[in-house]
Amino acid sequence: MKTRDVAKAVVLTAAAVALSPVFIPVGIAKCFPAQHMINVISAVMLGPLYAVVIACVAAVIRNMLGLGTLLAFPGGMIGAFLAGIAYKYFKNIYAAGAGEVIGTGFLGALISAWIVAPALMGKNMAAAALITAFGISTLGGTVAGIILLHILRKAGIIKP
Repeated sequence: MKTRDVAKAVVLTAAAVALSPVFIPVGIAKCFPAQHMINVISAVMLGPLYAVVIACVAAVIRNMLGLGTLLAFPGGMIGAFLAGIAYKYFKNIYAAGAGEVIGTGFLGALISAWIVAPALMGKNMAAAALITAFGISTLGGTVAGIILLHILRKAGIIKP
């Protein structure tokens, strides 16, 4: 583990938590576009493992602070993983964005609706409702993440 990578992970986790007050309530879900932005940025800057750890730690902290729900785990972590894998294989930030949208907006929403909400929260949610909510949240956050990555590249903070 490189010290710089750990430091970047800590900063990205802190940013995800600090931006938590910006959320979209949808039924029992709270959608955090900033988390999706961080997922894309961390996937590109640090890779899939760090991206998943950042999403998980941010979800734990948000839940401990009463700012999140258990739906943050499948939504954020699956999206971060697919964003990281997509970037690793295609070396393209748009591929990372697509991985985030598919991972969170579709797969994370389905796992949340079919497994997490009923088993861990005692609630039933329509998969279509979560796909819509997670999809809107992840699209906004993914676009913001891609824009920020372009800015970071232009500024020379990250390499192309």
